[in-house]
Amino acid sequence: QVQLVESGGGLVQPGGSLRLSCTASGDIFKINGMYWYRQPPGKERELVAAINMHGEIQYRDSVKGRFTISRDDAKKAVFLQMTTLKPEDTAAYYCNADVITARDYRVLDVWGQGTQVTVSA
Repeated sequence: QVQLVESGGGLVQPGGSLRLSCTASGDIFKINGMYWYRQPPGKERELVAAINMHGEIQYRDSVKGRFTISRDDAKKAVFLQMTTLKPEDTAAYYCNADVITARDYRVLDVWGQGTQVTVSA
C-alpha cells in the first residue's frame, strides 16, 4: 500500500506565499510523474503543475511565473512553492503520483487527502 500526505496549506493574504509538501510512503519501487491538482469551491478539480521523473515540468497558464514545482526523489517528496497568491488560488490542493510498487511492480495512481489553501484579506 502507498500513501501520500500533504502539508503546508493555510490562510494567507493576497500577495503572500505558501509552500506545500507531499511525501510518499509504503510499498514504493519508483515514482514516475508527480502532480499537484486543486479544486476551487464549487468547481472541478484541475491540474496545477506536473513534474516527471526526468524533471520536465508543466504548469497551468494561470500559475506560470508564480508557482514552482520540485521533487526530491531521495525523500519521495514533491513540493509546490506558491508566491504572489491571489484569491482565485483558493482551493483544496491535492498531491498525485504514479507509483510503481516494490512488491509486484504494479503502477498505482495515488492521491493525497488534500490540504486547504485560502487566500483572503
